Amino acid sequence: MTITLLGVPYDGSSSFLRGAAGGPAALRAALRSESSNSWNEDEQDVLPLLEDAGDLALAGITDPRPLIEARVDTLMRSGATPLLIGGDHSITWPIVRAVRRQLPRLTILHLDAHPDLYDALDGDRGSHGSPFARIMEEGLANQLVQCGIRTINQHQRDQAHRFGVEIHTMRSGIEAMIAAARRLEGPVYLSLDLDILDPAHAPGISHPEPGGLSTREVIRIVQAIPLGRLVAADLVELNPVNDVRDLTARVGAKLVKEIVGRL
Repeated sequence: MTITLLGVPYDGSSSFLRGAAGGPAALRAALRSESSNSWNEDEQDVLPLLEDAGDLALAGITDPRPLIEARVDTLMRSGATPLLIGGDHSITWPIVRAVRRQLPRLTILHLDAHPDLYDALDGDRGSHGSPFARIMEEGLANQLVQCGIRTINQHQRDQAHRFGVEIHTMRSGIEAMIAAARRLEGPVYLSLDLDILDPAHAPGISHPEPGGLSTREVIRIVQAIPLGRLVAADLVELNPVNDVRDLTARVGAKLVKEIVGRL
Protein backbone atom coordinates (compact mmCIF):
# COMPACT_ATOMS: atom_id res chain seq x y z
CA MET A 1 0.00 0.00 0.00
CA THR A 2 1.19 3.51 -0.84
CA ILE A 3 0.08 6.29 1.50
CA THR A 4 0.41 9.54 -0.41
CA LEU A 5 0.80 12.79 1.52
CA LEU A 6 -0.56 15.72 -0.47
CA GLY A 7 -0.67 19.34 0.68
CA VAL A 8 -3.48 21.70 -0.24
CA PRO A 9 -2.27 25.24 0.59
CA TYR A 10 -5.66 26.94 0.31
CA ASP A 11 -7.52 29.26 2.69
CA GLY A 12 -9.66 31.25 0.26
CA SER A 13 -12.86 29.87 1.78
CA SER A 14 -11.98 30.80 5.36
CA SER A 15 -14.59 32.93 7.08
CA PHE A 16 -12.57 34.70 9.80
CA LEU A 17 -8.80 34.58 9.43
CA ARG A 18 -6.50 33.64 6.58
CA GLY A 19 -3.26 31.75 7.16
CA ALA A 20 -4.25 28.10 6.84
CA ALA A 21 -2.64 28.05 3.39
CA GLY A 22 0.66 27.89 5.26
CA GLY A 23 -0.44 24.75 7.09
CA PRO A 24 1.13 22.11 4.80
CA ALA A 25 4.61 23.65 4.97
CA ALA A 26 4.47 24.06 8.75
CA LEU A 27 3.24 20.51 9.26
CA ARG A 28 5.92 19.01 7.01
CA ALA A 29 8.62 20.91 8.90
CA ALA A 30 7.31 19.53 12.20
CA LEU A 31 7.02 16.02 10.78
CA ARG A 32 10.68 16.08 9.79
CA SER A 33 12.00 18.00 12.80
CA GLU A 34 14.93 16.44 14.61
CA SER A 35 13.25 17.37 17.90
CA SER A 36 11.45 14.04 17.66
CA ASN A 37 11.65 10.86 15.61
CA SER A 38 9.35 9.59 12.87
CA TRP A 39 7.82 6.63 14.74
CA ASN A 40 4.19 6.41 15.82
CA GLU A 41 2.62 4.65 18.79
CA ASP A 42 2.03 1.52 16.70
CA GLU A 43 5.84 1.34 16.57
CA GLN A 44 5.99 2.06 12.86
CA ASP A 45 8.54 4.34 11.23
CA VAL A 46 6.13 6.65 9.42
CA LEU A 47 8.31 8.53 6.94
CA PRO A 48 9.25 5.44 4.88
CA LEU A 49 5.53 4.63 4.64
CA LEU A 50 4.67 8.05 3.19
CA GLU A 51 5.14 9.08 -0.41
CA ASP A 52 5.20 12.88 -0.25
CA ALA A 53 3.60 14.26 -3.41
CA GLY A 54 4.26 17.86 -2.39
CA ASP A 55 1.63 20.57 -2.61
CA LEU A 56 -0.97 21.25 -5.25
CA ALA A 57 0.02 24.33 -7.27
CA LEU A 58 -2.87 26.68 -6.52
CA ALA A 59 -1.31 30.11 -7.12
CA GLY A 60 -3.68 32.26 -9.15
CA ILE A 61 -6.50 29.68 -9.06
CA THR A 62 -9.80 31.11 -7.87
CA ASP A 63 -11.63 27.82 -7.40
CA PRO A 64 -9.30 24.95 -6.49
CA ARG A 65 -12.04 22.35 -6.07
CA PRO A 66 -11.85 20.80 -9.57
CA LEU A 67 -8.07 20.48 -9.29
CA ILE A 68 -8.27 18.93 -5.81
CA GLU A 69 -10.91 16.45 -6.96
CA ALA A 70 -8.98 15.49 -10.09
CA ARG A 71 -5.71 14.92 -8.22
CA VAL A 72 -7.32 12.77 -5.52
CA ASP A 73 -9.22 10.85 -8.20
CA THR A 74 -5.90 10.06 -9.88
CA LEU A 75 -4.43 8.86 -6.59
CA MET A 76 -7.40 6.63 -5.85
CA ARG A 77 -7.37 5.13 -9.34
CA SER A 78 -3.66 4.33 -8.96
CA GLY A 79 -4.36 2.40 -5.77
CA ALA A 80 -2.74 4.98 -3.48
CA THR A 81 -4.22 5.93 -0.12
CA PRO A 82 -4.59 9.72 0.08
CA LEU A 83 -3.66 11.66 3.22
CA LEU A 84 -4.36 15.34 2.61
CA ILE A 85 -3.06 18.23 4.72
CA GLY A 86 -4.63 21.67 4.50
CA GLY A 87 -5.56 24.30 4.16
CA ASP A 88 -9.05 25.21 5.34
CA HIS A 89 -11.87 22.72 5.75
CA SER A 90 -13.52 23.54 2.43
CA ILE A 91 -11.06 21.15 0.75
CA THR A 92 -12.84 18.12 2.24
CA TRP A 93 -15.81 18.37 -0.15
CA PRO A 94 -13.83 17.78 -3.39
CA ILE A 95 -11.61 15.19 -1.69
CA VAL A 96 -14.62 13.14 -0.60
CA ARG A 97 -16.14 13.46 -4.08
CA ALA A 98 -13.10 11.74 -5.54
CA VAL A 99 -12.81 9.12 -2.79
CA ARG A 100 -16.47 8.11 -2.99
CA ARG A 101 -16.27 7.69 -6.76
CA GLN A 102 -14.14 4.59 -6.18
CA LEU A 103 -16.25 3.10 -3.36
CA PRO A 104 -19.78 1.65 -3.14
CA ARG A 105 -20.34 3.20 0.29
CA LEU A 106 -18.53 5.52 2.69
CA THR A 107 -18.69 6.45 6.38
CA ILE A 108 -17.15 9.75 7.48
CA LEU A 109 -15.70 10.39 10.93
CA HIS A 110 -15.49 14.15 11.41
CA LEU A 111 -13.51 15.50 14.39
CA ASP A 112 -14.14 19.21 14.91
CA ALA A 113 -15.37 21.92 17.25
CA HIS A 114 -17.89 22.92 14.56
CA PRO A 115 -20.40 20.83 12.58
CA ASP A 116 -19.61 22.66 9.30
CA LEU A 117 -23.18 22.05 8.14
CA TYR A 118 -24.15 25.59 7.14
CA ASP A 119 -26.17 25.71 3.97
CA ALA A 120 -24.10 28.81 3.28
CA LEU A 121 -21.83 30.85 5.55
CA ASP A 122 -21.66 34.55 4.75
CA GLY A 123 -23.40 33.72 1.47
CA ASP A 124 -20.73 31.20 0.45
CA ARG A 125 -21.97 27.64 -0.15
CA GLY A 126 -18.36 26.54 -0.62
CA SER A 127 -17.24 27.96 2.72
CA HIS A 128 -15.13 26.03 5.19
CA GLY A 129 -18.26 26.14 7.35
CA SER A 130 -20.29 24.21 4.75
CA PRO A 131 -18.41 21.16 3.38
CA PHE A 132 -20.51 18.55 5.14
CA ALA A 133 -23.75 20.14 3.94
CA ARG A 134 -22.49 19.74 0.38
CA ILE A 135 -21.23 16.20 1.02
CA MET A 136 -24.53 15.05 2.48
CA GLU A 137 -26.62 16.82 -0.19
CA GLU A 138 -24.73 14.93 -2.87
CA GLY A 139 -25.13 11.60 -1.10
CA LEU A 140 -21.38 11.12 -0.84
CA ALA A 141 -21.56 9.56 2.64
CA ASN A 142 -23.83 6.83 3.89
CA GLN A 143 -23.13 7.92 7.46
CA LEU A 144 -21.60 11.05 9.01
CA VAL A 145 -20.36 10.78 12.60
CA GLN A 146 -19.20 14.01 14.24
CA CYS A 147 -17.21 14.20 17.50
CA GLY A 148 -16.06 17.13 19.63
CA ILE A 149 -18.81 19.52 18.54
CA ARG A 150 -19.35 22.46 20.91
CA THR A 151 -20.73 25.35 18.83
CA ILE A 152 -23.85 23.97 17.16
CA ASN A 153 -26.61 26.51 16.51
CA GLN A 154 -30.25 25.95 15.54
CA HIS A 155 -29.63 26.12 11.79
CA GLN A 156 -26.91 23.50 11.95
CA ARG A 157 -28.98 21.37 14.34
CA ASP A 158 -31.78 21.45 11.76
CA GLN A 159 -29.28 20.47 9.06
CA ALA A 160 -28.04 17.60 11.20
CA HIS A 161 -31.59 16.29 11.57
CA ARG A 162 -32.15 16.72 7.83
CA PHE A 163 -29.10 14.62 6.95
CA GLY A 164 -29.32 12.11 9.81
CA VAL A 165 -25.95 13.08 11.28
CA GLU A 166 -24.75 11.27 14.42
CA ILE A 167 -23.32 13.99 16.69
CA HIS A 168 -21.29 13.48 19.84
CA THR A 169 -20.87 16.90 21.46
CA MET A 170 -18.25 17.64 24.08
CA ARG A 171 -20.95 17.11 26.70
CA SER A 172 -21.24 13.50 25.46
CA GLY A 173 -17.80 12.78 26.91
CA ILE A 174 -14.67 11.24 25.48
CA GLU A 175 -15.72 7.64 26.11
CA ALA A 176 -18.82 8.08 23.92
CA MET A 177 -16.61 9.43 21.13
CA ILE A 178 -14.18 6.52 21.39
CA ALA A 179 -17.09 4.06 21.36
CA ALA A 180 -18.47 5.74 18.23
CA ALA A 181 -15.11 5.39 16.48
CA ARG A 182 -14.93 1.70 17.40
CA ARG A 183 -18.38 1.09 15.88
CA LEU A 184 -17.52 2.58 12.49
CA GLU A 185 -18.26 0.37 9.52
CA GLY A 186 -15.93 0.70 6.56
CA PRO A 187 -14.84 2.08 4.30
CA VAL A 188 -14.15 5.09 6.55
CA TYR A 189 -12.92 8.59 5.69
CA LEU A 190 -11.42 10.66 8.54
CA SER A 191 -11.60 14.45 8.48
CA LEU A 192 -9.71 16.01 11.39
CA ASP A 193 -9.97 19.74 12.06
CA LEU A 194 -7.31 20.77 14.57
CA ASP A 195 -9.77 23.04 16.35
CA ILE A 196 -11.32 19.92 17.89
CA LEU A 197 -8.48 20.47 20.36
CA ASP A 198 -8.79 22.93 23.19
CA PRO A 199 -6.82 26.09 22.28
CA ALA A 200 -4.48 25.32 25.18
CA HIS A 201 -3.29 22.32 23.15
CA ALA A 202 -3.52 23.93 19.69
CA PRO A 203 -3.15 27.73 19.61
CA GLY A 204 -2.28 27.77 15.90
CA ILE A 205 -5.81 27.68 14.52
CA SER A 206 -8.15 30.31 13.08
CA HIS A 207 -11.24 29.59 15.21
CA PRO A 208 -10.14 28.79 18.78
CA GLU A 209 -13.06 27.34 20.73
CA PRO A 210 -12.42 26.74 24.45
CA GLY A 211 -13.61 23.55 26.09
CA GLY A 212 -12.16 21.09 23.60
CA LEU A 213 -10.30 17.83 23.76
CA SER A 214 -6.71 17.26 24.82
CA THR A 215 -4.11 15.93 22.40
CA ARG A 216 -4.20 12.53 24.12
CA GLU A 217 -7.99 12.34 23.82
CA VAL A 218 -7.89 13.01 20.07
CA ILE A 219 -5.19 10.35 19.70
CA ARG A 220 -7.43 7.90 21.56
CA ILE A 221 -10.26 8.53 19.09
CA VAL A 222 -7.98 8.05 16.09
CA GLN A 223 -6.50 4.88 17.54
CA ALA A 224 -10.03 3.53 18.18
CA ILE A 225 -10.79 3.38 14.44
CA PRO A 226 -10.73 -0.35 13.59
CA LEU A 227 -7.74 -1.43 11.54
CA GLY A 228 -8.56 -2.02 7.89
CA ARG A 229 -11.49 0.42 7.83
CA LEU A 230 -9.77 3.74 7.07
CA VAL A 231 -9.33 4.41 3.33
CA ALA A 232 -8.35 8.12 3.24
CA ALA A 233 -8.04 11.12 5.52
CA ASP A 234 -7.46 14.82 5.81
CA LEU A 235 -6.06 17.05 8.54
CA VAL A 236 -6.99 20.70 8.18
CA GLU A 237 -7.08 24.22 9.65
CA LEU A 238 -3.51 24.51 10.93
CA ASN A 239 -2.81 28.24 10.90
CA PRO A 240 0.90 28.85 11.57
CA VAL A 241 0.28 32.62 11.74
CA ASN A 242 -1.35 32.05 15.13
CA ASP A 243 0.97 29.27 16.33
CA VAL A 244 3.23 29.51 19.39
CA ARG A 245 6.69 27.93 19.10
CA ASP A 246 5.30 25.59 16.40
CA LEU A 247 3.29 23.74 19.07
CA THR A 248 0.20 23.18 16.90
CA ALA A 249 2.30 22.08 13.94
CA ARG A 250 3.93 19.50 16.19
CA VAL A 251 0.54 18.31 17.41
CA GLY A 252 -0.55 18.06 13.76
CA ALA A 253 2.55 16.04 12.90
CA LYS A 254 1.88 13.69 15.83
CA LEU A 255 -1.69 13.16 14.63
CA VAL A 256 -0.52 12.50 11.06
CA LYS A 257 1.75 9.75 12.41
CA GLU A 258 -1.13 8.17 14.31
CA ILE A 259 -3.45 8.42 11.28
CA VAL A 260 -0.83 6.57 9.23
CA GLY A 261 -1.01 3.82 11.85
CA ARG A 262 -4.71 3.41 11.11
CA LEU A 263 -4.24 3.60 7.34
